[in-house]
Amino acid sequence: MKVMAFNGSPRKEWNTATLLQSALEGAASRGAQVELVHLYDLDYKGCTSCFACKRAGGKSYGRCAMQDGLTPFLKEIESVDGIILGSPVYLGSATGQMRSLLERLVFPFFTYTDPPASLFPGKLRVGMVYTFGATEEMVLQRGWDRSLAEPGAFLQRTFGPVETLMAFDTLQFDDYSKYVAPRFDPAHKAARRREVFPQDCRKAFELGARLVSEGQV
Repeated sequence: MKVMAFNGSPRKEWNTATLLQSALEGAASRGAQVELVHLYDLDYKGCTSCFACKRAGGKSYGRCAMQDGLTPFLKEIESVDGIILGSPVYLGSATGQMRSLLERLVFPFFTYTDPPASLFPGKLRVGMVYTFGATEEMVLQRGWDRSLAEPGAFLQRTFGPVETLMAFDTLQFDDYSKYVAPRFDPAHKAARRREVFPQDCRKAFELGARLVSEGQV
Protein backbone atom coordinates (compact mmCIF):
# COMPACT_ATOMS: atom_id res chain seq x y z
CA MET A 1 0.00 0.00 0.00
CA LYS A 2 1.22 3.51 -0.84
CA VAL A 3 0.09 6.92 0.40
CA MET A 4 1.14 10.21 -1.19
CA ALA A 5 0.87 13.63 0.47
CA PHE A 6 0.87 16.93 -1.40
CA ASN A 7 1.99 20.08 0.39
CA GLY A 8 0.17 23.12 -0.97
CA SER A 9 2.12 25.52 1.24
CA PRO A 10 5.16 27.44 0.03
CA ARG A 11 6.85 26.55 3.32
CA LYS A 12 8.35 23.09 3.64
CA GLU A 13 8.86 22.97 7.42
CA TRP A 14 5.96 24.87 8.90
CA ASN A 15 2.39 24.10 9.97
CA THR A 16 0.96 22.36 6.90
CA ALA A 17 4.12 20.44 6.06
CA THR A 18 4.52 19.32 9.67
CA LEU A 19 0.97 18.00 9.81
CA LEU A 20 1.45 16.18 6.51
CA GLN A 21 4.65 14.59 7.82
CA SER A 22 2.74 13.45 10.91
CA ALA A 23 -0.01 11.99 8.73
CA LEU A 24 2.55 10.10 6.65
CA GLU A 25 4.17 8.79 9.82
CA GLY A 26 0.76 7.46 10.81
CA ALA A 27 0.37 5.78 7.43
CA ALA A 28 3.87 4.32 7.64
CA SER A 29 3.10 2.95 11.11
CA ARG A 30 0.47 0.76 9.44
CA GLY A 31 2.92 -0.51 6.86
CA ALA A 32 2.34 1.93 4.00
CA GLN A 33 5.01 3.24 1.68
CA VAL A 34 4.81 7.04 1.81
CA GLU A 35 5.86 10.03 -0.30
CA LEU A 36 5.64 13.79 0.27
CA VAL A 37 5.45 16.14 -2.72
CA HIS A 38 5.96 19.90 -2.33
CA LEU A 39 3.75 21.53 -4.95
CA TYR A 40 5.73 24.77 -4.95
CA ASP A 41 8.73 22.81 -6.27
CA LEU A 42 6.79 21.88 -9.42
CA ASP A 43 6.24 23.92 -12.58
CA TYR A 44 2.59 23.53 -13.60
CA LYS A 45 -0.69 25.32 -14.23
CA GLY A 46 -4.32 24.75 -13.42
CA CYS A 47 -6.88 23.52 -15.94
CA THR A 48 -6.73 25.41 -19.26
CA SER A 49 -10.20 24.29 -20.47
CA CYS A 50 -8.80 22.38 -23.44
CA PHE A 51 -11.50 19.73 -22.81
CA ALA A 52 -9.27 16.97 -24.22
CA CYS A 53 -10.33 14.90 -21.20
CA LYS A 54 -13.95 15.12 -22.39
CA ARG A 55 -13.46 14.59 -26.14
CA ALA A 56 -15.36 11.52 -27.37
CA GLY A 57 -12.92 8.92 -28.63
CA GLY A 58 -9.98 11.14 -27.80
CA LYS A 59 -6.68 9.66 -26.67
CA SER A 60 -6.85 11.72 -23.48
CA TYR A 61 -10.48 10.97 -22.61
CA GLY A 62 -10.73 10.73 -18.83
CA ARG A 63 -7.15 11.95 -18.35
CA CYS A 64 -5.52 15.37 -18.22
CA ALA A 65 -3.78 16.03 -21.53
CA MET A 66 -1.48 18.76 -20.24
CA GLN A 67 2.21 17.92 -20.01
CA ASP A 68 4.14 19.69 -17.28
CA GLY A 69 5.66 19.18 -13.84
CA LEU A 70 2.42 17.82 -12.39
CA THR A 71 1.84 15.18 -15.07
CA PRO A 72 3.93 12.31 -13.58
CA PHE A 73 2.28 12.76 -10.18
CA LEU A 74 -1.22 12.66 -11.64
CA LYS A 75 -0.26 9.39 -13.29
CA GLU A 76 1.20 8.03 -10.06
CA ILE A 77 -1.97 8.87 -8.12
CA GLU A 78 -3.84 6.32 -10.24
CA SER A 79 -1.73 3.51 -8.75
CA VAL A 80 -1.65 4.51 -5.06
CA ASP A 81 -4.12 3.67 -2.31
CA GLY A 82 -4.46 7.02 -0.61
CA ILE A 83 -3.59 10.70 -0.93
CA ILE A 84 -3.42 13.49 1.65
CA LEU A 85 -3.83 17.05 0.41
CA GLY A 86 -2.63 19.84 2.69
CA SER A 87 -2.88 23.60 2.37
CA PRO A 88 -2.86 26.75 4.46
CA VAL A 89 -5.99 28.82 3.95
CA TYR A 90 -5.43 32.07 2.05
CA LEU A 91 -8.38 34.45 1.61
CA GLY A 92 -10.80 31.73 2.71
CA SER A 93 -9.54 29.11 0.24
CA ALA A 94 -6.68 26.73 -0.42
CA THR A 95 -3.55 28.12 -2.06
CA GLY A 96 -3.41 28.58 -5.83
CA GLN A 97 -1.09 25.59 -6.18
CA MET A 98 -3.53 23.33 -4.36
CA ARG A 99 -6.50 24.66 -6.33
CA SER A 100 -4.62 23.98 -9.57
CA LEU A 101 -3.85 20.44 -8.45
CA LEU A 102 -7.52 19.87 -7.61
CA GLU A 103 -8.62 21.13 -11.02
CA ARG A 104 -6.21 18.84 -12.84
CA LEU A 105 -6.91 15.88 -10.55
CA VAL A 106 -10.72 15.90 -10.36
CA PHE A 107 -12.03 17.38 -13.59
CA PRO A 108 -10.75 14.71 -16.05
CA PHE A 109 -12.47 11.92 -14.08
CA PHE A 110 -15.70 13.85 -13.50
CA THR A 111 -18.20 13.21 -16.32
CA TYR A 112 -20.69 15.60 -17.88
CA THR A 113 -23.45 13.01 -17.58
CA ASP A 114 -26.72 13.25 -15.69
CA PRO A 115 -26.13 12.20 -13.00
CA PRO A 116 -22.36 12.80 -13.02
CA ALA A 117 -20.17 9.72 -12.73
CA SER A 118 -16.51 9.01 -12.05
CA LEU A 119 -14.07 7.55 -14.57
CA PHE A 120 -11.45 6.89 -11.92
CA PRO A 121 -10.35 3.23 -12.11
CA GLY A 122 -10.98 2.05 -8.58
CA LYS A 123 -11.21 3.69 -5.17
CA LEU A 124 -8.84 6.13 -3.52
CA ARG A 125 -8.96 7.15 0.14
CA VAL A 126 -8.41 10.88 0.62
CA GLY A 127 -7.32 13.00 3.57
CA MET A 128 -7.49 16.79 3.56
CA VAL A 129 -5.51 19.00 5.95
CA TYR A 130 -6.14 22.74 6.28
CA THR A 131 -4.24 25.17 8.50
CA PHE A 132 -5.55 28.58 9.57
CA GLY A 133 -3.99 31.59 11.20
CA ALA A 134 -7.55 32.46 12.19
CA THR A 135 -9.31 31.03 15.21
CA GLU A 136 -12.00 28.36 14.89
CA GLU A 137 -14.64 30.92 15.86
CA MET A 138 -13.56 33.24 13.02
CA VAL A 139 -13.54 30.39 10.52
CA LEU A 140 -17.05 29.27 11.47
CA GLN A 141 -18.37 32.83 11.54
CA ARG A 142 -17.08 33.52 8.03
CA GLY A 143 -18.30 30.20 6.67
CA TRP A 144 -14.89 29.08 5.48
CA ASP A 145 -15.52 25.57 6.84
CA ARG A 146 -18.49 25.27 4.48
CA SER A 147 -16.71 26.63 1.42
CA LEU A 148 -13.72 24.37 2.05
CA ALA A 149 -16.04 21.37 2.26
CA GLU A 150 -16.94 21.72 -1.43
CA PRO A 151 -13.61 20.42 -2.83
CA GLY A 152 -13.93 17.47 -0.45
CA ALA A 153 -17.38 16.71 -1.82
CA PHE A 154 -16.02 16.58 -5.38
CA LEU A 155 -13.15 14.37 -4.26
CA GLN A 156 -15.53 11.99 -2.50
CA ARG A 157 -17.80 11.67 -5.52
CA THR A 158 -14.81 11.07 -7.77
CA PHE A 159 -12.49 8.88 -5.70
CA GLY A 160 -14.01 7.62 -2.44
CA PRO A 161 -14.09 8.40 1.30
CA VAL A 162 -12.67 11.76 2.41
CA GLU A 163 -11.60 12.81 5.91
CA THR A 164 -10.74 16.43 6.77
CA LEU A 165 -8.55 17.84 9.54
CA MET A 166 -8.50 21.56 10.32
CA ALA A 167 -5.87 23.18 12.55
CA PHE A 168 -6.84 26.63 13.83
CA ASP A 169 -5.02 29.64 15.25
CA THR A 170 -1.63 28.41 14.09
CA LEU A 171 1.69 30.24 14.45
CA GLN A 172 2.43 32.42 11.42
CA PHE A 173 5.92 33.66 12.35
CA ASP A 174 8.71 32.46 14.60
CA ASP A 175 9.31 36.08 15.71
CA TYR A 176 6.28 38.39 15.64
CA SER A 177 8.42 41.44 16.49
CA LYS A 178 9.78 41.43 12.94
CA TYR A 179 6.34 41.85 11.32
CA VAL A 180 3.51 44.37 11.37
CA ALA A 181 0.75 42.18 12.80
CA PRO A 182 -0.69 43.91 15.89
CA ARG A 183 -3.95 41.96 15.77
CA PHE A 184 -2.12 38.83 16.96
CA ASP A 185 -0.88 38.17 20.49
CA PRO A 186 2.59 36.59 20.20
CA ALA A 187 2.35 35.01 23.65
CA HIS A 188 -0.99 33.43 22.81
CA LYS A 189 0.33 32.14 19.49
CA ALA A 190 3.41 30.68 21.17
CA ALA A 191 1.25 28.95 23.76
CA ARG A 192 -0.96 27.47 21.03
CA ARG A 193 2.16 26.18 19.29
CA ARG A 194 3.38 24.49 22.46
CA GLU A 195 0.08 23.15 23.76
CA VAL A 196 -2.38 22.72 20.88
CA PHE A 197 -0.32 22.11 17.76
CA PRO A 198 1.11 18.82 19.12
CA GLN A 199 -2.51 17.67 19.52
CA ASP A 200 -3.13 18.59 15.87
CA CYS A 201 -0.06 16.55 14.91
CA ARG A 202 -1.44 13.58 16.83
CA LYS A 203 -4.75 13.93 15.00
CA ALA A 204 -2.87 14.03 11.70
CA PHE A 205 -0.94 10.88 12.67
CA GLU A 206 -4.22 9.13 13.47
CA LEU A 207 -5.74 10.32 10.17
CA GLY A 208 -2.85 8.79 8.24
CA ALA A 209 -3.12 5.55 10.17
CA ARG A 210 -6.88 5.33 9.51
CA LEU A 211 -6.34 6.03 5.85
CA VAL A 212 -4.34 2.82 5.64
CA SER A 213 -6.08 0.57 8.14
CA GLU A 214 -9.59 1.29 6.85
CA GLY A 215 -8.39 0.88 3.28
CA GLN A 216 -7.17 -2.61 4.13
CA VAL A 217 -10.54 -3.80 5.43
